[in-house]
Amino acid sequence: MPVTVLLVDDEPLVRAGLRAVLTAQPDIEVVGEAADGAAVVPLVRQLRPDVVAMDVRMPLLDGIEATRAVLRTVAEPPKILVVTTFEDDEYVYEALRAGADGFLLKRARPAEIVHAVRLVAEGGSLLFPASVRRLATRYGDGRGPARAALERARLTEREAEVLRLMAGGLSNAEIAARLFVGTETVKSHVSAVLAKLGARDRTQAVIAAYESGFVEPG
Repeated sequence: MPVTVLLVDDEPLVRAGLRAVLTAQPDIEVVGEAADGAAVVPLVRQLRPDVVAMDVRMPLLDGIEATRAVLRTVAEPPKILVVTTFEDDEYVYEALRAGADGFLLKRARPAEIVHAVRLVAEGGSLLFPASVRRLATRYGDGRGPARAALERARLTEREAEVLRLMAGGLSNAEIAARLFVGTETVKSHVSAVLAKLGARDRTQAVIAAYESGFVEPG
């Protein structure tokens, strides 16, 4: 079955470019388009896409609020990939904090766009550690709830180590090599970290690590 994608952007040329890139792939199908975040929830319910590629800045309802609306109201929400012009935009950080699975720059090469869609569809998180560190430094406020949530999580020493490596952008295979354990063991630790933090995915866990001060930005 192909990966189904909903495109959401107020610029027709951006949607056309993304459609051209994605539909050229035999395993990806663009099932719909929208020009504003206000249309996302009804279209997600109707089309049931695997991935929503969504602009972060739109006139009526931006990508942040649209992300929150989807995750709050859709029983089995799709993966959300925020598409942005500037990687250091505060909107990007807020979208990740709201539950987006990652972000993609509009200037990305076609191969990068295709990889991003496939990765989040498979349950991975598209995260650029250097960019997230910069975003956390600029916009993260080390807010109390994040620190309290991490304290309540009571991560084991190994789980804490895995979270630090996740925040550094390492994949499960890379973490396994670093810790000299099997990938299945790493997957178990990652699952435990997500469950204890109440995180939807790796992206949310990494945001929590920075927000709480558990991992220092920079």
